[in-house]
Amino acid sequence: MLVSARDRRPNGILEPFKAYLNARFTEAQGQVSGTRLFLEIRERGYLGSRQVVRKHLAALRAGTAEPVRADIPSPRKITSWIMCPRDTLTDSQEERLLQVRLACPDITRACDLARAFADLVRHQRGHLLQQWIRQAEQDAPNPMSGFAGFLRRDLDAVTAGLTLPWSSGAVEGHVNRVKTLKRAMYGRVSFELLRTRILTQLTAATSYPPRTATYRGSRE
Repeated sequence: MLVSARDRRPNGILEPFKAYLNARFTEAQGQVSGTRLFLEIRERGYLGSRQVVRKHLAALRAGTAEPVRADIPSPRKITSWIMCPRDTLTDSQEERLLQVRLACPDITRACDLARAFADLVRHQRGHLLQQWIRQAEQDAPNPMSGFAGFLRRDLDAVTAGLTLPWSSGAVEGHVNRVKTLKRAMYGRVSFELLRTRILTQLTAATSYPPRTATYRGSRE
C-alpha cells in the first residue's frame, strides 16, 4: 500500500535538481550551457561535479533522459501525518497528505478509519467500536480489516479498555518487577529464595510512600 524505501531513494546526487534543470532547458529551448546551469544549481545546494550536469543535458538533447521521480514521503512520515491530530499539522503537511490520499484510494480509506479509531481511543468511545469494526471489515485495506478481525475476537476486553477508566498498569508494573528479579537471580538460587525475595520486594513497594523530588540547590 505504501511505496518501498528503494522506490523512494533518489537516483544520484543530481536527482533533487533535475526538475529545475529540465525546466530551465525547456525554457531556453535547449540553448543553454552546462556551465551556466551548473553554477545555478550549485547556488541551490548542489555538491556534485560539472560532468554529471553535462551528462544530463546531453540526455535531454538526445531525448533519452529519465523522467524526474516524484518526491514521495516515507511510510513512517505518512503514518505520522495520519495519526497526529489535524490541528497539529502544518499547511504543508496537510497538502502533502492530501496529495498522497488523492494518489492512493487505499490510503484514503485507511486514513479515515485510522483517525476514527484514534478518536475512539482518545475520548474513550467504546460504544462505537462495533460500528468501526463493521466499517473496517467491509471496505478497508487488508491490513486494517485483519486488525478489525483481531479486535472482534476479544471484543469485550477491547470495549472495556475503550470505556472504563481503569487499566492494568499496576499489574504490569508488578509483572515487570518480578521478571527483573527472575533474570537477576537465574541459575544462582532456589525457587524458595526467589519467592521470598519477590514477596519482600512487593511488600516494600506497597508499604512505603512514593519518593518525592528534593531540591539540590545551593544552601543560603
